Amino acid sequence: MALLKLENITKTFGGLMALNDVSLEIEHGELIAIVGPNGAGKTTLFNIISGVYRPDKGKIIFEERDITRMPAYKRAPLGFGRTFQIPRPFNSATVRENVAVGAMFGSLAGKVSVDDSLEIADRYIELVGLEAHKDKEAGSLTPVEKKMMEMARALAMKPKLLLMDEAMAGMHPKDIDEMVRFLKKIKEKENIAVVSMVEHVMRAVVGLAERVMVMHQGSKLVDAKTEEALTEPRVIEVYLGRPPDESK
Repeated sequence: MALLKLENITKTFGGLMALNDVSLEIEHGELIAIVGPNGAGKTTLFNIISGVYRPDKGKIIFEERDITRMPAYKRAPLGFGRTFQIPRPFNSATVRENVAVGAMFGSLAGKVSVDDSLEIADRYIELVGLEAHKDKEAGSLTPVEKKMMEMARALAMKPKLLLMDEAMAGMHPKDIDEMVRFLKKIKEKENIAVVSMVEHVMRAVVGLAERVMVMHQGSKLVDAKTEEALTEPRVIEVYLGRPPDESK
């Protein structure tokens, strides 16, 4: 049984076709990268999956349940977690309080007390290496520390599916490598499917993804194992603007 199925998703904004008949299946514990140039439809696809937008056509099935019309706030308790390219912390709250919010509104919503949520937060703060900062105001963290705090908050939601929106954009290569190692460890420990949206950080794609879906102009161009996808002539043409030179 697939964790998530997108069936023939189409989304338009006025006269602009943002997504055109896109289908995708995601299995439990799978590591997938969604890549493509600016305007390929990646962000729209993420917003469709997480419930920010509704598709004009098509279906979204999560664990054999049709959630196409379900709003975002109802998807989180089902097992959806998301990070954003630009972290969105509660700046005046502590790191611990920020992460506890994830526990209170994720898959454990209504099942845990505030004290329980703080204990869950402590576990994930330690897991991402921010235990020395847990009582600091979130607004005082560095950009990388904010990304790790947002990761802890998403994990505290106990997700089955984690959507990462350009989480490694702007990171130093060393930090990217550490994030990749961390995500692989999380996948093994907690059987979370990770879908990472990546624009140009190929280091992250190669290091993390078992499978890559390449998007172009709102459509799925390729969906294949990482090495196969990144050496596909159509993908090279989209990124370089020309076919590969076979003579080199």
